Amino acid sequence: MRVIAGEARGRRLEALPGTEITRPTMDQVKEAMFSILHFELAEAVVLDLFAGSGQLGIEALSRGAKQCVFVDRERAAQEVIRRNLAAAKLADRARVAAMEAQSFLLGARERFDIALLDPPYGENLIPAVLPKLAGLMKDTGVIVCETEKNEELPEAAGEFLLHRTYRYGKAKITTYRKRQEEE
Repeated sequence: MRVIAGEARGRRLEALPGTEITRPTMDQVKEAMFSILHFELAEAVVLDLFAGSGQLGIEALSRGAKQCVFVDRERAAQEVIRRNLAAAKLADRARVAAMEAQSFLLGARERFDIALLDPPYGENLIPAVLPKLAGLMKDTGVIVCETEKNEELPEAAGEFLLHRTYRYGKAKITTYRKRQEEE
């Protein structure tokens, strides 16, 4: 697993052993995700919820995001995220929150430009966190979710509406954006 582009391009990232705790995002899916976000990354405040190894947030930082908060409940994942941030020389723009996603969202004060959600497949975690997450997003923000291709997600989360769905093999990327009023 490597950083694909930006200032940390080519840096190897450590993954957690096994797939019980994390399932790394395939490079094809990660590249597609960041193609969607390409023009929104500069100076963005990013949330990597269910961070696992931290590869999505690290990719965002490498491509120009201002800062990223990584959230994961597993101690082993938190340690890997910290090591990966140090290896990519991006730790100064990152914070690791050692807690459950719901708990983080309930206490968060930040507002995010981009939220990256890649929870364990098959646990139906995204519908549970989307409503609270939507309240922490900036008006021009985007929520990007990776799920199994057959997992159904809600049409709306607060004022954020399902915008687009992209399929890549067994994975699906779903984006949510706030409805922009016609002027």
